[in-house]
Amino acid sequence: MHAAFACSEGCPGEFPLFQPRYECPRCGALLEVRHDAAALRARPRAEWRALFDSRGPASPWPLASGVWGKREWVLPEIEDRDVVSLGEGWSPLVPAPRAGRALGHERLWVKQCGHAHTGSFKDLGMTVLVSAVRRMRRTTGGPVAVACASTGDTSAALAAYCAAADIPCAVLLPRGKISAAQLVQPLSHGARVLALDTDFDGCMRIVRALAAEGTVYLANSMNALRVEGQKTVALELCEQLGWTVPDWVFLPGGNLGNTAALAAGFEMLHASGIIDRMPRIGVAQAAAAAPLHASFLAGLERLEPVAAGPTAATAIRIGAPVSAAKALRALRRFDGRVERVEERELAEAAGLANRAGLYVCPQTAVALGGVRRAAASGAVRWEDRVVVLATAHGLKFTEFEQAVVAGELPGAEGAAGNRPIELPADLDAVRHAVAP
Repeated sequence: MHAAFACSEGCPGEFPLFQPRYECPRCGALLEVRHDAAALRARPRAEWRALFDSRGPASPWPLASGVWGKREWVLPEIEDRDVVSLGEGWSPLVPAPRAGRALGHERLWVKQCGHAHTGSFKDLGMTVLVSAVRRMRRTTGGPVAVACASTGDTSAALAAYCAAADIPCAVLLPRGKISAAQLVQPLSHGARVLALDTDFDGCMRIVRALAAEGTVYLANSMNALRVEGQKTVALELCEQLGWTVPDWVFLPGGNLGNTAALAAGFEMLHASGIIDRMPRIGVAQAAAAAPLHASFLAGLERLEPVAAGPTAATAIRIGAPVSAAKALRALRRFDGRVERVEERELAEAAGLANRAGLYVCPQTAVALGGVRRAAASGAVRWEDRVVVLATAHGLKFTEFEQAVVAGELPGAEGAAGNRPIELPADLDAVRHAVAP
């Protein structure tokens, strides 16, 4: 099978995947990876399903990876010697009816993408990008270094995969705007960490300029290779549902590469005949950084950047998402919806979900808050089957979780306020305290 870069806006021409290229030279739009549609359709859907079902965590390396087990649909021309894998994919798809009832919709599943090596879904894309970089370095001697702008999770994934491949990397972070757990991850892997006195959008402007001049290879989601790995979450969740399709998939929206990736995965499934219908896609944004929501209200024609304000959902504090055009097209094709979630709502959603056995990061809390809003408005019907993508592990956001469990955030007081009960080491006192 063959795959190549192509303009996401439809300009003619294809470009090799193993060259540094991010935008169309004709119109400046982001590129996408175009696969051989005829080859996809040539293999019967039953054979595709059987092939993918035959690969799993017990398969030989690298097919044990949830991404490389779908290698024909991701990077078909990569060789095993170039693959950099850290066990990504195969994250649990968890029925969450108790959390769903608390949030207003019982038929809820949570795809735990944070159950990954670096604790977020970014591993899915980074295994593909860093594998491609290893191939380029072996065959052409470059690129010399890889870099990204990040609100935390991208930097952790890039640093880990580059460390595994012995490739130099640098990450640009907004100083003081990410959690301590997220900051220590790239440091621990030996990345060059630059904490800049700006926000994510400012970091993104600088790293794009460095990539344009050839100083670094860009690892943000405007690089279409990232999308190729991240789209496998659509394939994986359909496989986990017995090759059926949920009615809705909700996810938090920041730089919006994951929205485009999700759509790309479902479109390949549909084009190959593996699924016979598409789900609807719901994106939820924190109210302080909600340019996509404003675009949704205006008809999804274009997105106007905003100055992102403070939010507990730091990983999606992005006012100028680079994948906006791709995400807008995806939402139009998938009859999508965008919800705007206030800080009080995300804190309450986190508290309710955690009390139901989940342990959600603030971005996932935004997505859950979006489901709650959509259900309250009637957009999500009671009989709909809804999957929420949990994009990172709650352990990466300990300060947020501490504030939620203590009831210190507006909205979390009634749902989650809980503190240790300090007692003497006395049997009667403990017996009284533990009695229901």
